[in-house]
Amino acid sequence: MPRFRSILDELPVYRPGKAVVSAEGRSYKLSSNECPYDPLPSVVEAIAAAAREVHRYPDAGCVRLTEALAARYGVPPEHVALGAGSVTVAQQLLETVGEPGAEVIYAWRSFEAYPLLADLSGVTSVRVPLAAETHDLAAMAEAITPATRMIFVCNPNNPTGTANRAAELTAFLDRVPDDVLVVLDEAYREYVRDAGVPDGLGLYAERPNVAVLRTFSKAYGLAGLRVGYLIGHEPVATAVRKTMVPFAVNSIAQAAAIASLAAEDELLERVEAVVGERTRVREALLGQGWTVPPTEANFVWLRLGERTGEFAERCAVDGVAVRPYGAEGVRVSIGTPEANDAFLAAAGEFRRS
Repeated sequence: MPRFRSILDELPVYRPGKAVVSAEGRSYKLSSNECPYDPLPSVVEAIAAAAREVHRYPDAGCVRLTEALAARYGVPPEHVALGAGSVTVAQQLLETVGEPGAEVIYAWRSFEAYPLLADLSGVTSVRVPLAAETHDLAAMAEAITPATRMIFVCNPNNPTGTANRAAELTAFLDRVPDDVLVVLDEAYREYVRDAGVPDGLGLYAERPNVAVLRTFSKAYGLAGLRVGYLIGHEPVATAVRKTMVPFAVNSIAQAAAIASLAAEDELLERVEAVVGERTRVREALLGQGWTVPPTEANFVWLRLGERTGEFAERCAVDGVAVRPYGAEGVRVSIGTPEANDAFLAAAGEFRRS
């Protein structure tokens, strides 16, 4: 019998959101925070063109995409690093600091991949509980020790949708030692409408120990192609590129991401539609009597405690898939108006039962 790392005996498998189907054949997948719209025609054309070249290896350095991102954000190309989705870039980051004794801090609950990736990289997780469904940045600063190597701040936070504002983020960063890397995980940045929530790129520009993590999976609708990126100062980006698996971002994904950046104005019109639906869904839930924290992402959060599983099962009866988190709560993605209406009807029925 082959011998494997002992950590694998305790490591849970990442569980992606699943679709469900009602008895009548209805199915609304609101469990994975996906974009509810098909790719734009110009992006589909780019994908089709790239498909004719799949007998060739992709550009290992993602040069054209790197240059497009650098131009989009006004940063040097040397500050950009790519990976197969932002979760893979997070793994690459952990591999840059992963060694015995190293500690990584993150809020909990936050993105559920953090503990899995931290365990695999051999670092020690330091989880700091949320306060009022939001990162407790003061407590996270207190948790820093000489062993701390990196801190993840998911802003807006997944799964609660809450976001930390500029003053508290700046005060937190002022307390972080210069040799500790702070990763602002901004997978949902395009959905932020609170002017008080800062763009992480403004914070990165002035602080060499701050990097920003983003993705093409959510607002850009390329979840199936896996493209994520980091923007950080050159030593950080260089370290992340060293841990990238060769050819990790395939040629079709690169072409689609470049085309998406070119069509950004059109894509962001869709984001506005999702933001509008987000407001409608949250207000309807509040009207039903639910407690729903303000959200700056493309989902809402309901803390249900022991009734979490029961609520998810009730939604599934109507063909609505939501994302349950143990005995804590459910995260519900914002989908099409039809899907959102189906969820609201299920939530209303559960509330009345």
